[in-house]
Amino acid sequence: MSSTWIRSALAVSAAIAITVGLFPSVANAAPTLAQIQAQVRQLQEDAASAAEGAQGAKVQLATLTKTLNGIKQEAAAQGETVDALKKSLNTIAIEQYKAGGLSQGLELLFSANPELYLSSAGSLESITRAKSSQLRKFEAAEQRLKATTLTVNDKLALVKAAEKRFAQKSAQAKAKLVSAEKILAKLKKSDRARLAALAAAEDDAYQASSKAYASSTGKISGRAGIAIKYALAQIGDRYVFGGAGTTIWDCSGLTMRAYRGAGVSLPHYSAAQAQYGKRVSYSSARAGDLLFYAFPGQRISHVSIYLGGGKMVHAPRPGARVRVESNAATAMGRKKLVAVRRF
Repeated sequence: MSSTWIRSALAVSAAIAITVGLFPSVANAAPTLAQIQAQVRQLQEDAASAAEGAQGAKVQLATLTKTLNGIKQEAAAQGETVDALKKSLNTIAIEQYKAGGLSQGLELLFSANPELYLSSAGSLESITRAKSSQLRKFEAAEQRLKATTLTVNDKLALVKAAEKRFAQKSAQAKAKLVSAEKILAKLKKSDRARLAALAAAEDDAYQASSKAYASSTGKISGRAGIAIKYALAQIGDRYVFGGAGTTIWDCSGLTMRAYRGAGVSLPHYSAAQAQYGKRVSYSSARAGDLLFYAFPGQRISHVSIYLGGGKMVHAPRPGARVRVESNAATAMGRKKLVAVRRF
């Protein structure tokens, strides 16, 4: 590296430093509309991720609630069994009391009628055996009921925790959108109009190319083909938190319904969907495979359907509509492609 090049580089650096020092307003210039658009989009993506987390809590809540109700029914049945055994024991105790117990046995032993003694003694022994048997059954049933009651309490705690997570994630999603709205509200009316026009033009371009792709794509066989056909038919539908058809969608709601028509049952949650099917690499991905994305170090929070040739169809985020997008491996920006599953 020549000394002349180094001197030139130092001179340029000094000039930049002087310029920034003389004109601090340049360094702290107001964000451009493009930068504001990027901020709003980032908040929308964050909102979509939080909403997907809320959807996960909702799915877990439904599963836990179903399990809890089943255990409650089991506890109720066990309670009825315990009550029935308790009544049975009471009946045996009353019968034994009426029979006179050991005192009557001794009385019979010294009676002048041996046959009466033998028959009555057999009855007393039978009552004692029945009581012992029923008592063992009662103790076992009571233990099962106690264990089931503890399980009910444990599941109830999990249900409450899931409800709390759902509320927290839902609140986070709404807060992100409120932040985006506040940014837009600070703009001049003319700038808001320009920004809205830019977003509309971008969305229109996506819709035009998406519909063109959908009308020209060839037929794909099997489950993958059924899922793709369904998803492409939803192009233009709006993204809505928790949407699962028939005109509003979130990312996992779209993939869930698309594959349901192909006979594959998936939960309405992207991170859970990533546990189904066969894991494959992106380099070997085929049309119909599901692509999963996540922010670095976080759980999966987005899913799309691969179309082949680097394209995918998905419900991207609030403010956008279902569309076909290129560069599937990198299309989600800060979210990275982390898994591919085949069904």
